[in-house]
Amino acid sequence: MTELPTKWSLRTASDGADREVSANIKRVGFVENILGNRERVTAFAALFPSVRFEPLGDYWPDRLPANMSIAVVPVDSASPDEVEAAVRRLKQNLGATAVIVTLRNADVLTTRRLMREGAADVLPTPVTEPALALSLERLLARVPVEAGPARKSGKVISFLKAGGGVGATSIGVQVAAMLARAKSEPRVCFADLDVQNGAGAVYLDIDDAVTLMDCLAATSALDETPFATALGKHKSGARVLAAPRELVPLEVLSPAMVDMLIGGLKRDFAVTLVDLPPVWTAWTNRALELSDRIVIVTELSVSHVHLVRRQLAALTTQHLDRQITLVCNAVSAEQQSSLSLKAAERAIGRTFDIVVPEDRKIMNEAINQGLEISAVRRGTKLEKPITQLADLIAADAVVQPPAMRR
Repeated sequence: MTELPTKWSLRTASDGADREVSANIKRVGFVENILGNRERVTAFAALFPSVRFEPLGDYWPDRLPANMSIAVVPVDSASPDEVEAAVRRLKQNLGATAVIVTLRNADVLTTRRLMREGAADVLPTPVTEPALALSLERLLARVPVEAGPARKSGKVISFLKAGGGVGATSIGVQVAAMLARAKSEPRVCFADLDVQNGAGAVYLDIDDAVTLMDCLAATSALDETPFATALGKHKSGARVLAAPRELVPLEVLSPAMVDMLIGGLKRDFAVTLVDLPPVWTAWTNRALELSDRIVIVTELSVSHVHLVRRQLAALTTQHLDRQITLVCNAVSAEQQSSLSLKAAERAIGRTFDIVVPEDRKIMNEAINQGLEISAVRRGTKLEKPITQLADLIAADAVVQPPAMRR
């Protein structure tokens, strides 16, 4: 980062003239090569037009410049000398500057030690730009979760799949877009926690969406993540927390992490739709416990009916059956010739709340274009049942229900 200028200038939109940033603007220092070449740094700095980025040289300096808000510095946990030097500098800093450590060869013990000695955040390398941006935004805000104007805690709606491929994600993203579109200033989020097969951001055509792994890398305190501004935004206004880009183990999350994650989402959004994987783990169970409504999505087949019965029994055992919405998706006349809806309902022991007819052509068009169904074609047979589901969810949350199209 040797080419990085010692002072950034901002160009006003009104007159196009260069002007120096004001004296009270927040300053962020970078050690060379944390983000790469000057072009990458310039592009990254554009995300923070009210921040001045400054080079710190090739190494973490013994003394940071006065009045620097944040410093981003590297440490190699494989080098005991580097770790000890980092601890010494953190102690000398006394919290005057928030220090983000990018940790090579990251391990739990070194991460905990650096945090304990005063690091504001520790990001394992290679550092992604979304992870660093989330960390910077959180530290620049420095606003406690409880601060600011009082707002009602948002509602959480979890989508539970009766096996893979039942179309729960397709329905979930459509409901999220519909709810967000219904309000002039939407606070609706689709959180894709299907960590191995999630495709919510793809279905809504959101490029470079902030992922769950970006959030995990950016901070150990997930509830402090500025979800309302950091997450990718769909044309409808819905925000999307994307699933990991790479295949990760199901154990990447824990119940404690889910507590913090859902706490932060409830703080920032009136309603959050959580897409869960088609497996049961300790953390998915915790997500269900924190949900205000559970939407089980199934298809019309003997095997899916069997899975729904097992899921309902598990939820009943844990007293989580208070607000369950049962959706039968992609129902066709051909399916009903071999297994009728009424027969399936008798086998399950309850009726379906929503029945979505099969129309793969329209749903695939919407997915392929990242659009709401109504934007592809109005008045399709899919629109009414999905609107009914959106109405049920809107009744739980502080959002305006979508107007039924007739």
